[in-house]
Amino acid sequence: MRLNHQIDLGYCTNIHRGETWEETFRGLKLHTNAVRERVSPNSPYGIGLRLSAEAAAELSGDEKQRGEFRDWLEKTNSYVFTINGFPYGAFHGTRVKEQVYAPDWTTNERVEYTNQLFDLVCEFAPEGQSVSVSTLPGSFKEFIRPETRSDQLFAIGHNLRRTGLHIEELRQKTGRDIHLGLEPEPLGLFETSEETVEFFDRLTAELDDEERGRVLRNIGVNYDTCHLAIEFEEPEDAIGRIRGSGIRISKIHLSSALRLRPDAKSISRLGDFVDEVYLHQVVVQDGGKVTERFRDLPDAFAWAKSSPDSLGDEWRVHFHVPVHTQPEAIFQDTRDHVTGTLKLLGNDPGWCQHFEMETYTWEVMPEAMRSGNVVDQLVAEYDWCLGEFRKCGLAD
Repeated sequence: MRLNHQIDLGYCTNIHRGETWEETFRGLKLHTNAVRERVSPNSPYGIGLRLSAEAAAELSGDEKQRGEFRDWLEKTNSYVFTINGFPYGAFHGTRVKEQVYAPDWTTNERVEYTNQLFDLVCEFAPEGQSVSVSTLPGSFKEFIRPETRSDQLFAIGHNLRRTGLHIEELRQKTGRDIHLGLEPEPLGLFETSEETVEFFDRLTAELDDEERGRVLRNIGVNYDTCHLAIEFEEPEDAIGRIRGSGIRISKIHLSSALRLRPDAKSISRLGDFVDEVYLHQVVVQDGGKVTERFRDLPDAFAWAKSSPDSLGDEWRVHFHVPVHTQPEAIFQDTRDHVTGTLKLLGNDPGWCQHFEMETYTWEVMPEAMRSGNVVDQLVAEYDWCLGEFRKCGLAD
């Protein structure tokens, strides 16, 4: 939906199962349209689309299916403004874990997939609509091997600039503002705001001013409020550092993480959040400093068992929880990072226009945290987010 200052708000459809286009379209018709009817029945409704590589290839090669989708968008008064291009393959019902980063930006497969997503979003979005695609932060730290690090980093930069050129061609052809957002994430190639700036400095280090300006116009950051909160960063500091370095904020993911004061009871209860699908990275703070990082909950539990007297002051866990409600009393959340980000934008509108709610963990969430069915939860998240946008003068 369109809010003040040309802001587009949607939810990311990666919350629903769908690897083929048929499955994806079925979810849009069943769930997304039901949400639209409740939150935006009389005005254009913006969709944050997730397309797997399989669905994107199928859709790209079938004009009839693309036409049917365009007709559905028109019939439901809906529009696509952004695509989540982070998960390339299966994202539900199977082990995803670190494979969500594969193929990474060292590969041609990632370039072709991302370029295909840009072609599709430009076809589906209304004329003149700014469009974006979000993607992984280059790679996963564990994928970068010491003996090949320089070659891998070179390939990542080269391939990102290739996609930047594709974006520029589409920009010239369509007259749109088109941009890619790299998403810092715990244990990604870059995860903190400082690492993000260092990455972009490398990406543009050998470019002249004109080339650097083009790259930074077409490639920026998908800022996930959950991820930067997990790193114990504050919005004013993190966003200020990124924007102050000339890096655009392409899109903002409105999402919240788990927080807890670690003790035997809270750590035991945290066991209910272990699943075999997603990584749930843990960052530990002690004495005001980040002291430990773990790739998944079982790793954090093993450390806690071996060091029961030095658990740190606070843990933050990469488990997306609904933004509209606080988890059970033993836990806290990081919604303050969401509200802090919106406050910054309210004081200085215009530096980001794409917003996407992203609580993709519906299927693995403890039952007590779910709000009825998935449509009920999404509607409740819209209600909460719109209330926060209004407080900041970003929505009527």
